[in-house]
Amino acid sequence: MKGKLILCATPIGNLEDITLRTLNTLKEVDCIAAEDTRHTQKLLNAYHIKKPLTSYHEHNKIDKAKVIIEKIKEGNTIALVSDAGTPGISDPGEELVKLCYKENIEVTALPGAVAGIMALILSGLSTRRFAFEGFLPTHKKEKEYILKQLNEEVRTIILYEAPHRLKKTLQELKEALGNRKITICKELTKKFETIMPIDIERAILFYEKEEPRGEYVLVIEGKTIDYKIEEDQDQWKALTIEEHMTYYEKENISKKEAMKLVAKDRGVGKRDIYKALLKEE
Repeated sequence: MKGKLILCATPIGNLEDITLRTLNTLKEVDCIAAEDTRHTQKLLNAYHIKKPLTSYHEHNKIDKAKVIIEKIKEGNTIALVSDAGTPGISDPGEELVKLCYKENIEVTALPGAVAGIMALILSGLSTRRFAFEGFLPTHKKEKEYILKQLNEEVRTIILYEAPHRLKKTLQELKEALGNRKITICKELTKKFETIMPIDIERAILFYEKEEPRGEYVLVIEGKTIDYKIEEDQDQWKALTIEEHMTYYEKENISKKEAMKLVAKDRGVGKRDIYKALLKEE
């Protein structure tokens, strides 16, 4: 008989934020795989749970996953926990789940806290559609690519950030996205929980005087789209560039001014119109 893998959500700060079902499961499983065994041991001690612990983290996720899968095949049921919140989100748990499915191993999950979702509902920004990005890449080129994509993102954006990188990240967000609304959430569920609805420029000024401390979730408004402008642009694009130019030139508008107007109507640069006209000739 095969065992199974159970993803167990644990508190993101306040130790009382754990379900009875999760506590009972942690008491019953054969072993608990934890991101940091010392951290998880504190949680287990608080609820008088005594179970074997094994480490499973970013640096051993491939080799240790094989060991965990073999234990499950032998009939053991393993609980997977992260340092905080729901495993599998911005942590190596996703790799273990993939490997379990490849080996036809049953996987289930016990719901609980997710810092990103809690920050979203507290943000005061749109919650209907959102994009979870987690931590931005540390590699410069990869980060630039992601920020370029986020600049076009119309959904509310959720990011995680560590205190020592917060100031730099806010500056990079300003350069990439402009001065958007942002809600900065710090130390969620803990004693010094702080929810700060602000904009990016004011946030930068705030942290010039205030040193960041604690773990942060940043919730950023998506790109605003003027659907009326888009509809108008679609109507103009039904014409060829030459037809569009003729429309204005019939109004005794100079070719130079007509090119400017055509570019504005179509949402492109004047140089693009000039190049297009050369091709048509």
